[in-house]
Amino acid sequence: MEMTRIIGRPEWHVGLAGLSAIGVTFGFARYGYGLYLPEFRREFGLSVATVGLIGSASYIGFVVALLLVGTLVARFGPRSMVITGGGCATAGMGLVAVAREPATLTTGLVLAGMSSGWVWAPYSDVVDRVIPQNRRERVMAVIATGTAFGVVVAGPLALLLRHSHWRHAWSVFAVAALVVTVYNALVLPGGSHRAAPHGTRKGSEGGRARSGAGRGGFLRRRAVPLYLTAVSYGLVGAVYWAYAIEAITDETGSGSATAPLFWTLMGLAGTAGALTGHAITRHGLRRTHIWLFTGLAVAVALLGIAPGSLPAVAASAVLYGPCFMAGSALLAVWSYYTFPEKPSTGFTATILFVGLGTISGPATLGALADSHGLRAAFLVTALVAATTLLVRPGSWLGRGSGTGQARNEYARHGQMDQSRCGAGPGRHPHAS
Repeated sequence: MEMTRIIGRPEWHVGLAGLSAIGVTFGFARYGYGLYLPEFRREFGLSVATVGLIGSASYIGFVVALLLVGTLVARFGPRSMVITGGGCATAGMGLVAVAREPATLTTGLVLAGMSSGWVWAPYSDVVDRVIPQNRRERVMAVIATGTAFGVVVAGPLALLLRHSHWRHAWSVFAVAALVVTVYNALVLPGGSHRAAPHGTRKGSEGGRARSGAGRGGFLRRRAVPLYLTAVSYGLVGAVYWAYAIEAITDETGSGSATAPLFWTLMGLAGTAGALTGHAITRHGLRRTHIWLFTGLAVAVALLGIAPGSLPAVAASAVLYGPCFMAGSALLAVWSYYTFPEKPSTGFTATILFVGLGTISGPATLGALADSHGLRAAFLVTALVAATTLLVRPGSWLGRGSGTGQARNEYARHGQMDQSRCGAGPGRHPHAS
């Protein structure tokens, strides 16, 4: 049954379904590991090396899920992928809650970590299918900030249910994942992605669309800055999520409430990432890219300079939260413009590069931290974020992309001509 037959306002339900799914799979299933790392180490006697291996395994599972999504979403549709991800999150976090030995804990964490790989990319197709063209950027931005809302919930739980009560928190996570999965199953459209019923494309246009979807389509030159940004975003984010709590607790003590409050503040600030769609529409991808990676560089550097200073820690959380949450929205919209003919598969390719950064970051910077300390690792990570400013979106994705002028062109011609305003999030604009 199509979504429009089930509910009256599909954009509202898609936004809520996506936000909640991203919240439980990222905010709980994926990043909850770093938040509860002190409890896991104490309960299961895990060494630093073992902690790193578990973290790497969960990121590898994330990448494996991404690869499978890229292959399966065209055949089974986005709803099946989201349900699979929700099932992984529910089962994985349930295993963590009942784990009595490291093997069960590791299995649960890896399974939970895979869930975000199943869930993230398919919403590009969902938005393309059911959201009106002039609202897509903002809906995609709202969905991407689901991580912030998940972190906001996880932080207070870590403050209330820590030490010997951490299992109760993971039970709450698992139940929430089950509820969200059922909701998504009810409201998301079924079946594979199909072209909009705008009639037959003209010869040259149809040829360009088909050629853009070919095997070499994802290796196009203008995608290189997108991929490099994705690797940097993954690396910077993985290092911050993995080591921020440890850096703070090393300075403030394990019994301090600073770490959970830092986590909560970061999530609350991250909700501002919902404005990313408005920022991209008003200022373009290039300016938004500069603002976000400047903010990330400063936020990471603050933990390298003064992780024991409450003002510095608070400032880092306030900067990192919205910039990181907005970064995923930036990549989603940028990918949509770059691969308009295959939105889910193109975004999966982009997230694959994010995955490469998440796998390489903690291991590389963790080795640096072993020899030079966490402060040095954070400063080097900040340098990586700053260097990303050199690989901004191309001029073809300037301020005109996503603006009213571009939308008017789409409304007038039924598509968006990339040579004039970029391939905006229309129904099926053509790649060049």
